[in-house]
Amino acid sequence: MSGARSEPESVWDYPRPPALVPCERRVRVAFAGETVADSTAALRMLETASPPTIYVPRVDIAAGCLAPAAGRSVCEWKGTAAYGDLVVAGRRAERAAWWYPQPAPAYGALLDHVAFFPGRVDACHLDDEQVTPQEGDFYGGWVTSDIQGPFKGAPGTLGW
Repeated sequence: MSGARSEPESVWDYPRPPALVPCERRVRVAFAGETVADSTAALRMLETASPPTIYVPRVDIAAGCLAPAAGRSVCEWKGTAAYGDLVVAGRRAERAAWWYPQPAPAYGALLDHVAFFPGRVDACHLDDEQVTPQEGDFYGGWVTSDIQGPFKGAPGTLGW
């Protein structure tokens, strides 16, 4: 399956509030030599100025690899996010994942889905393309060859 588009998507064409759409590409997340997530049923969150964030159904994540982590954050649209460490084969990636235990009604499809920060795991792939992590330590966007910026996240862009 190939989800590459003929024309690049500009993140400046993404809506605000964000849109939640099916991900048409296979999603894989690797950590500590293991595939911890593998899904063809993920969701893409499209938000102005940010590369897509990918949410994987919990049923497509390896059992027992997520451990609750301290802290919460609030999105004005999606609700309150919880964080998790990824623990595999004796390795721990702190706050490598997040989810919405009680998403806002407009984003109810996020229930039982988990997003991964690409920069905190060994690799994330959409089909056969390894993604580049979004800059910064707050946003978890997945940058691919068919996405155009500039992207928020780098120093000086948090107010975009």
